[in-house]
Amino acid sequence: MSAPASTRTGTSRRLALGVLATSMLMTILDGSIVTVAMPAIQSDLGFTPVGLSWVVNAYLIAFGSLLLLAGRIGDLIGRKRMFLLGTGLFTAASLLAGVAASPGALIAARFLQGIGSAMSAAVSLGILVTLFTEPRERAKAIAVFSFTGAAGASLGQVLGGVLTDALAWNWIFFINLPIGIAALLAALPALPADRGLGLKAGADVLGALLVTAGLMTGIYAVVTIEEYGAGSAHTLGLGGLAVALLAGFVLRQAKAANPLMPLRILRSRSVAGANLVQMLMVAALFSFQILVALYLQKVLGYGAAETGLAMLPAAAVIGIVSLGVSARLIARFGERNVLLAGILLLVGVLGLLTRLPADADYVTDLLPVMLLAAGFGLALPALTSLAMSGAEEADAGLASGVFNTTQQIGMALGVAVLSTLAASRTESLTAAGRSTAEALTGGYHLAFAVGTALVLAALAVAFTVLRNPARRPEGQEQGEEQGKEQEAARKNAEPVLTTL
Repeated sequence: MSAPASTRTGTSRRLALGVLATSMLMTILDGSIVTVAMPAIQSDLGFTPVGLSWVVNAYLIAFGSLLLLAGRIGDLIGRKRMFLLGTGLFTAASLLAGVAASPGALIAARFLQGIGSAMSAAVSLGILVTLFTEPRERAKAIAVFSFTGAAGASLGQVLGGVLTDALAWNWIFFINLPIGIAALLAALPALPADRGLGLKAGADVLGALLVTAGLMTGIYAVVTIEEYGAGSAHTLGLGGLAVALLAGFVLRQAKAANPLMPLRILRSRSVAGANLVQMLMVAALFSFQILVALYLQKVLGYGAAETGLAMLPAAAVIGIVSLGVSARLIARFGERNVLLAGILLLVGVLGLLTRLPADADYVTDLLPVMLLAAGFGLALPALTSLAMSGAEEADAGLASGVFNTTQQIGMALGVAVLSTLAASRTESLTAAGRSTAEALTGGYHLAFAVGTALVLAALAVAFTVLRNPARRPEGQEQGEEQGKEQEAARKNAEPVLTTL
């Protein structure tokens, strides 16, 4: 049996953090590694252009719509159990994806991967915040966790290109097998055992159906905007249905005896504000990764692996700031101030991108943008700390699920809306007689300008809504921590009777 989180040693907690970070890396890696292998997948399995998009959409819909439900179920049945089940399902689904011989089989496997990712990702932050309770340690742990997510996105593009070129597209899925098995084996002893609240504490079946159906319908409407159009009956009809389902879910939670999502979690300024900031920020910044990659390939003529390497400086500075700087700055200046500084840097990133020429030089035009991405290394750890600080320990899995859900919704909105705006602008410029490179660049400029506006909106919300969590004097924190360690040592020295 694992020791309670409060009595675990520093080494065991670091091992648990390694497991959680590895799981996050695998989840994010899988989301980006597929993008560069899409042409090979289409050629080998005979996907239609519209059908090919479902290799990404199937994963995104399952992942985004089930995070909230998985987070709450993790609180009820135990977060460790949910993490293990999710990681096991994701690993098995990766094998099915790698051996898929038809479009339908691959799409089904990707849907299963999304379910598995939702199950493990939804509770990861909840486990992390119960392991690291001291503010400085928690800030460092969240920085590591945030870095692996940011690094996984960039690494996925490089690795996807290398594996597809050197071996075959199947290996972008097979690579998950050793990682997933290692994570499962390490998680068994490393993660703290928890019984959960029990299903009777929140087994709201109707609420679960409403929120899952609402999120799934809404994300489906968003990811098909480019295919059907933002003003189409398809998009507006499904969007309206999604709003109605989610409104019904909120009403249900207000009246249910055992709500799936107790509405008290949204009364916290930190939780509500941080999730709104994240949705706006991610909607804007996911365009950085996707649209900059498209610009490098379609306008400048970079190859898949070359594109990934061109974006590695961004991952490097994010890592340096996340792992070496952010925790210290948060301890000194507070989460809110560090978040505001990070968002200001991100405004600079997108602002510079609106001025990219069609014949850009990497060193003078793109490298400064990559280096300013350090703002993400400041903003995300601070934002994560704020989002989790307002939740009670019993709701940690739910708060983790909510945070991950708003991230996925922001990502889906950003990709769908900004990609559609860029494509529409490109078409109008092409019709006006501009060259292909100029028309594409003009389309990306519009998307980056809208992204800049979204980040400015995130800055306004963060400035007006968010506050730094109340902190106890450092000496008091250390004294309480020493007291806990002494008490744990005293108990461990006594004869122990365990009841199984």
